[in-house]
Amino acid sequence: MAEPTAFDLDSLELQTMIGFGGSLMAGLRCHPDRHHLVYGVGSTVVVENIDTGKQDFLVAHTNTVSCVTISKSGRFIASGQITYSGFKAEIVIWDFELREMYAKLQIHRNSIQALDFTFDDRYLMSLGGQDDGPCVIVWNVTAKDAICGSQAQKKSDGLPYVIACANNSNDMFVTAGRGTVRVWHLDVEDRKVEPTDIRLRKFVRVSRCIAIDETDTYFYLGTTTGDIIKVSIPSCKMAGHGPDKDRFMCGISSIALLKNGEIIVGCGDGTIAMLTHDFRRTGRETTIEGMVSSIALRGIGTQFYVGTAASNIYSITNLGTVLTPKLIKTSHYEAINGLDFPYACSELIATCSMQEIRLWYIKTKQEVMRIVVPNHTCNAISIMKDGKSIVSGWSDCRIRAFYPESGKPMYLMASAYGAEVTAIATFSNCQKIVSGSDLGHVVVWNVPEWRATNDLNYASKHLLLKEHKARVTCIKMSNDDNECVSASIDGSCVVWDLINKHRRHMLRVNTLFQNVCYHPLQHQMLTTGTDRKVAFWETYDASKIRELEGSLSGSVNAMDISRDGEYFVTGGDDKLLKLWKYEEGEVTHIGRGHSAPIKVICISPNESFIVSVSSDGAILFWKFPSSEPVPEPDHEMQSVKPGAEDEMIPALSPSKETKEAA
Repeated sequence: MAEPTAFDLDSLELQTMIGFGGSLMAGLRCHPDRHHLVYGVGSTVVVENIDTGKQDFLVAHTNTVSCVTISKSGRFIASGQITYSGFKAEIVIWDFELREMYAKLQIHRNSIQALDFTFDDRYLMSLGGQDDGPCVIVWNVTAKDAICGSQAQKKSDGLPYVIACANNSNDMFVTAGRGTVRVWHLDVEDRKVEPTDIRLRKFVRVSRCIAIDETDTYFYLGTTTGDIIKVSIPSCKMAGHGPDKDRFMCGISSIALLKNGEIIVGCGDGTIAMLTHDFRRTGRETTIEGMVSSIALRGIGTQFYVGTAASNIYSITNLGTVLTPKLIKTSHYEAINGLDFPYACSELIATCSMQEIRLWYIKTKQEVMRIVVPNHTCNAISIMKDGKSIVSGWSDCRIRAFYPESGKPMYLMASAYGAEVTAIATFSNCQKIVSGSDLGHVVVWNVPEWRATNDLNYASKHLLLKEHKARVTCIKMSNDDNECVSASIDGSCVVWDLINKHRRHMLRVNTLFQNVCYHPLQHQMLTTGTDRKVAFWETYDASKIRELEGSLSGSVNAMDISRDGEYFVTGGDDKLLKLWKYEEGEVTHIGRGHSAPIKVICISPNESFIVSVSSDGAILFWKFPSSEPVPEPDHEMQSVKPGAEDEMIPALSPSKETKEAA
């Protein structure tokens, strides 16, 4: 058997991804050519063409990207990462034109807090995280080596968070943070940097963003108290602050300067506002979703891009007397718990995370619908085979079904035996639902017939199957709906006879089962769990056939199998996507790109690509390494009862958001 993590294995091609690291401060950058956006998603740096949407992926980091910057000429991109305690954190410099690594630099420990290039691209300044001292290090970009470094702040001061280089000189830069502001001067010949501490009079501020004007006369600090501190660089003294009375709520989290002297600020409550040079509000304000973490100017500032902690990217037009925001990219900002394709349709996917269900159109990678149930978490999702409903399991012990075009509630099953619904599966005849709970219940529900009423709490006949003692993690149906198999973290998988309503087989292993899957011919089953194994079982008598080493370093959480049964794919805590040959039990391809544990994997119905989602909210699309896409099976249409809200799910509608009262 081939070694699963061998470096000579072929790599899966990462086609595109849906994701944005909105929690990175200043993590969204606009390239000086005005045609590309650069941002981090997990351990990957993405270069996206604004006009065409084409994405290029810069992959070299071994852990989550913590900061991104672009040189003033646009030749280089630099990115830093977080790493494990006690290990060195990497800085990677990328060649923008070639889209490849130019240099890898290592001195800082644990994390990189911020990066910035000098105006001539000669030097790169880096600021380490808390466990690094923190330290400031000056790197020679041409020599790919460190010149000098220093402690970033006095022991009596707080931690620095931001760094910015001068616009006309390569020997001056500024750092700021919690109770510390410093102007640094670089002496290359003596290989040292000398700081000058700035005292802000009676003000005690935490600075989370910084901007230096074009002439290097002043720099501006956005603070968590909602005001701006202006500092003179030549005198190293505070030159002003404001607004005095009408401060911004939740603090200023991002700042940018325009050539006409105006200041753009982004705030923790999602406010974007324009200020004059003396900090007076101009009246041009707008509010968007999430804390503003980045402001990236495109050109002179008539258009700029804003990234938020809700993983949204907005394009804002700054013309006339108003700021006009337009949502151009959105993604999940928390762990994705569920993923499903409509039957025989590779153009749409549905995902669930926290209080949301989102429907995505694959070709454009855009959200076409969002369903929100406030204050509850969606744990599982499944689309009925006829495409007429989206069935979901929630943390409030309820099963909710929604119309797939409008997102309106269809029906609701109010009680899952007092426990969270953690797994969902549907019958191919669309007449029943099987659910699993965190208390080990497996329940077969009759789908309520459509009827005209405003009361969604339908009473439904059901069958309780109780063998598990702990959380049910996965349920899969057989092709003929006569049986299903459920996996649980109690160390058992149970095959249920749904005709005679009893247990048929039980599989017991010393593991916490995470996933189970039928072979398309139904003669075998595959299981995965925290023991890092992929086990093959006979369906007839539940005997184990063989066992493969699925991972060397973590639980195997997700799995799917191709329609012909020739391949299966796995993923888990090692953040690697692995494609296996079923009969040989060998890994043929490995996909590297996730920076968080993989939660769910699905092979598209036409087997042209693989979709994987992770606990950081990223959705990655991988090219399936086969010569021709497999034809999708024909849709099995069923008649729609009069007055029904929607037709088949493949029919698209404009982006919508629906909220249901808890």
